[in-house]
Amino acid sequence: MHTIVIGGGVIGLTQAYHLAREGEQVTLVDSRATGLGASEVNAGWIVPAEAAPVPGPGVVLQSMKWMLRPDSPLYIRPSLDPEFVKFMLGMWGKSNRSAQRAGFDGHLRLAQDTVEIFDEYQAEGIDFEMHSAGLLMAFTQQEILEHHVGNLDLPASYGLDPQVLLGDDVRNHEPLLSDVIRGGIYYPKERHVDPGALCRALHTKLIELGVQILENAPLQAVSHSGEKIHSITAGGRTLSADHYVLAAGAWTGKLSKLFGTALPVRPGKGYSVEVDPLPLRSATNLWDAKVAITPFESRLRIAGTMEFGGLDEDINQVRVDAILRAPGKYLRGFTVPKGKVEAKAGMRPMTPDGMPIMGKLPKLENGYVSTGHGMLGVTLAPASAEAMTQLIRTGTRQPKLNIFDPARFARSH
Repeated sequence: MHTIVIGGGVIGLTQAYHLAREGEQVTLVDSRATGLGASEVNAGWIVPAEAAPVPGPGVVLQSMKWMLRPDSPLYIRPSLDPEFVKFMLGMWGKSNRSAQRAGFDGHLRLAQDTVEIFDEYQAEGIDFEMHSAGLLMAFTQQEILEHHVGNLDLPASYGLDPQVLLGDDVRNHEPLLSDVIRGGIYYPKERHVDPGALCRALHTKLIELGVQILENAPLQAVSHSGEKIHSITAGGRTLSADHYVLAAGAWTGKLSKLFGTALPVRPGKGYSVEVDPLPLRSATNLWDAKVAITPFESRLRIAGTMEFGGLDEDINQVRVDAILRAPGKYLRGFTVPKGKVEAKAGMRPMTPDGMPIMGKLPKLENGYVSTGHGMLGVTLAPASAEAMTQLIRTGTRQPKLNIFDPARFARSH
């Protein structure tokens, strides 16, 4: 059987790999080179413990406050576009504890085998930098720390072993933390990878497996009638297959209309910068600043912000400067680099309920979608690809995919 995967980010690359390693014929199509955008510039975290959906209690009030600050962790570019307004209303409607907890449980259930699959990747010759030092969440505000400590039952029930570190215990764990840190939560089983290296290694492995990769080939048209897709046109070429998977990240909302369905996927821009390394023990979430710190072998990556606007990767220097300032409050020995630091931006695929959209495209027997992973692309990619591969090859949908069914959003276009 032949499957065309549309999108060459971490979701599309892992999807293509899982199909190919099962012996399927695969063609991967991307509008530019593979592995760019959010797949390249994200923090690289494999963190089921951080998998709560973005909408949650207090998000509406906090986001309204942050909208008044150009350097805030969240920025919503005002727009009267009906689709944008509907998206934001949908997100705010899911900003409650029960919806967030249900989504968190769904993510945790999906991600149960993620770490093991990453180990399989390396055993199968996919060469990328990976670290197994865990994740530390550091808090400067006592009330926020206490709130998180009171909600550890769900990650604990999935065996993630959260360890609460109060007062100086958190500095004994991570000596680089400053005295303003009131405490932290350490998850010893979390990991991080160099996401760019991961994507490049997956690309190389796909070539070895005989996957045809078409880069700089934007999707232009989809030919379908009744319940069947007959072909797609990408980069001026017409391509046919037995199955088609739309995995185009933040661009999925726009492209889904070509398949007869309008899916509510919108871009949430994030930024990252890299500086000289620090002897940080593990990946660290500067929780109150909403900034992620990732120590790689030769550099330190600082990533953060969420910006709801258009499909552009333009750099807002005010927001980049805010990211660079944050570690100085949390970490001893960190100074903002002198001179201009190169920043990169990526568009995360966001959904109103903060959960992926995975499964069959409505009314199409051979069309599928895997998108909307938000800030969890690296965390959820392997498990998503594994579950979607079973669905595509056998028609069997694993129960853990039910909560992510596209039908919850689908409307004809």
